[in-house]
Amino acid sequence: MKVYISADMEGITGLVDAEDVQPPGRDYERGRALMTEDVNAAVRGAYAAGATYVLVNDAHGPMRNLLPDLLDPRALLIKGRPKPMGMIEGLTPDFDAVVCIGFHSRAGTLGVLSHSFMGHEIEDIWLDDRPCGEIGLLHATATSYGVPLAALTGDNTACIEATQWDPAIHTYPVKQAKDRFAAQLVPVADSRSGIEQTIRTALTTLPTGPAPAPAAAEGNHPGPSKPVHQLTVRWQSASVASHLEAVPGVHKTDDRTVTTEGEMPHLYRLFNLYLRVATAVTSNPPYC
Repeated sequence: MKVYISADMEGITGLVDAEDVQPPGRDYERGRALMTEDVNAAVRGAYAAGATYVLVNDAHGPMRNLLPDLLDPRALLIKGRPKPMGMIEGLTPDFDAVVCIGFHSRAGTLGVLSHSFMGHEIEDIWLDDRPCGEIGLLHATATSYGVPLAALTGDNTACIEATQWDPAIHTYPVKQAKDRFAAQLVPVADSRSGIEQTIRTALTTLPTGPAPAPAAAEGNHPGPSKPVHQLTVRWQSASVASHLEAVPGVHKTDDRTVTTEGEMPHLYRLFNLYLRVATAVTSNPPYC
């Protein structure tokens, strides 16, 4: 069994603040160790379930967070950026399952460190007119490969968001959100044990059929899933939308919103291009 792990940081055990997850935050180095141990718990769960190959992708921020010398040696690691497929670099249809560790809820939710990919730069994302964040886009792309998103860990709001995309996803909340930068934490030892057991259970109860298609928005009944999806992104800056309009197939619907259509793997890679353009366009310091 081949298992793919995408590791984010905001939903890691014990972390609640930007100082925990962004260099050079005062607790960032400690956060890196906590992140690595959450991933190790997932790796242990995967091998306990019968995995023969585990690939871990460091999917947070600079994508240089996981500590290779502390990572379970049975796991291979993708580290650094840029990566054409970003948070799912290395995922292919020959994997049996995807596991998400340390994920957070989308922008606009009252979850711990909630946002969608670029903090305040992205106000909203819609996939086929449904509000979407990092979890939804990853789920839809994995589904397009025929690989089920088997399990996810993070705060309670991230876990709820995952099961809204697919009720079959096994989740483990490592903290309960009290506000965007506050949470009630599961004790570290209990959290690691819970992550390991959740991943083991998820992988030993994998569905035998193809991965389910992304759930339709409430009240929308499109029938069988279609290979073409619509991705819409509303930016904080009109400048980003203006630059992205130069990309073939991308259209502005208003000064700050762009939309395009395509198959999911292509849309996910295109969205990562959006992020690089937005980073370049918004890199100037505030003017006042």
